[in-house]
Amino acid sequence: MAHFKNPILRGFHPDPSICRVEEDYYMVTSTFEFFPGVPIYHSRNLIDWELINYCLVDDDQLDLTDCASSGGIYAPTLRYHDGVFYMITTNVTHKGNFIVHTKDIYGKWSKPFWVDQKDIDPSLFFDDDGKVYFTGNNSLTPQKQGIVVFEIDPMTGERLSEKKIVTYGTGGKTPEGSHMYKINGTYYLMLAEGGTEYGHMETIMRGDSPYGPFAECPHNPILSHKDYMGSQIQATGHADLVEDQNGNWWMVSLGIRKLPKVMLHNLGRETFLTPVMWKDGWPVAGDHGRTELEWEAPLPGEAPKGMKLSFTDHFDGDKMDLRWNFVRNPKRDHYVLQDGKLSLRAGEETLQDHHPTLLCVRQQEFEETAQTTVSCKRLEEGGKIGLTAYYNKDYHYEVYLTKRDGDCRIGYGWTVHAMEAEREIFLASVPEALSFRVKADTRGYTFSYSTDGKSWTEAGFGAVAGLCKEGTMTMTFTGTYLGVFASRAEADVTSFSVEIDE
Repeated sequence: MAHFKNPILRGFHPDPSICRVEEDYYMVTSTFEFFPGVPIYHSRNLIDWELINYCLVDDDQLDLTDCASSGGIYAPTLRYHDGVFYMITTNVTHKGNFIVHTKDIYGKWSKPFWVDQKDIDPSLFFDDDGKVYFTGNNSLTPQKQGIVVFEIDPMTGERLSEKKIVTYGTGGKTPEGSHMYKINGTYYLMLAEGGTEYGHMETIMRGDSPYGPFAECPHNPILSHKDYMGSQIQATGHADLVEDQNGNWWMVSLGIRKLPKVMLHNLGRETFLTPVMWKDGWPVAGDHGRTELEWEAPLPGEAPKGMKLSFTDHFDGDKMDLRWNFVRNPKRDHYVLQDGKLSLRAGEETLQDHHPTLLCVRQQEFEETAQTTVSCKRLEEGGKIGLTAYYNKDYHYEVYLTKRDGDCRIGYGWTVHAMEAEREIFLASVPEALSFRVKADTRGYTFSYSTDGKSWTEAGFGAVAGLCKEGTMTMTFTGTYLGVFASRAEADVTSFSVEIDE
């Protein structure tokens, strides 16, 4: 037995899908409007995960033009069959469901092959008779949503049979996130219901054919925290199953860690691991359908070492660290990596726009410190260079260097809903290197600046509630990022660090 802690992927990592190849495990999650699309993680023990690649790295694979906040890439599924990896997902902004594939998961993935099926949350099931099935959402009306099944060619996306609605769920709203499995000759259809908020749950049913009919599990939901409001873990669901090489079963699912004493979360939906037992031919997840922050369980592979969450980037390599994300398709000439630094060459776009010059990493813990050092090369009137805590273009806090009426100033700004505010401090001279810092905790974000890298002056504080899903005006599905940005300016970023107590 080994001890491990949840979540296994911290920060914004929703809708996990997992597959095993011998003793290696691979997992993907949703990315919405962030780029590159669909990160790929690898592990040998289900706990220590390494980010190894992305499925969608080119503009011709992933078009996020005019993508709304929380648009873009929804709910990928990762599968492996006969030496080929397949990833199927939905670009809700452009064209819908598509499949990419590769024989080398560390290498380049194929172009998208589009599927003639609307709606979201597609999955692939490879039957042992050689047939491959698509499962996914099929919204007949806004009030009635079901799960559709049909045969598909996974290399081309071509539909090979008629569509059939096989279930409308077990009674929870918005049945979605379906996956099909064949276990001991029986077909299992697992799906999420209740919506991806506090009523979220995972249910399962089984039958003798991929098209059903399906009988519901008598102890549904098999995973849910909707009746455990005292737990820090909430909104569990959208799960996937995997059997390890020792015959033990596991479930990966999304969930949230809410802030202490309040029903708010700012880190986004994270990935949790739950051991699964079988009783009377049905899976029993965790403690009677509940997962925990800590488990003792028979993990495969070596004992967990724990993922290292803190990191420092001096930008001295020839490639960007895989942790870095952009908002929508980046303007690549705005980010130049050379001579041991990253040069940001920003145009007019601000953080309120669709394509800001912003390089960011996921916030992974409530208590976390990010710090960056920049050298200003060009600063236009009203331009900015700084550090931000960013949820989306309508919700963010930032500290920055700016120019007003020809004078350089340190500014602190916030955007929440349609409200914006700024305050500025006159800066007599701009040092060669200017440092910015944000300290996050369960109350909020404290922003500071330093002209010598030693003494710090507080610039402003932003309440955590301003970057929480529960407080947004529209339905959102992402999490908070920390990153360096520029607008109407050019700056060299010489370092960026994240410190987390581990």
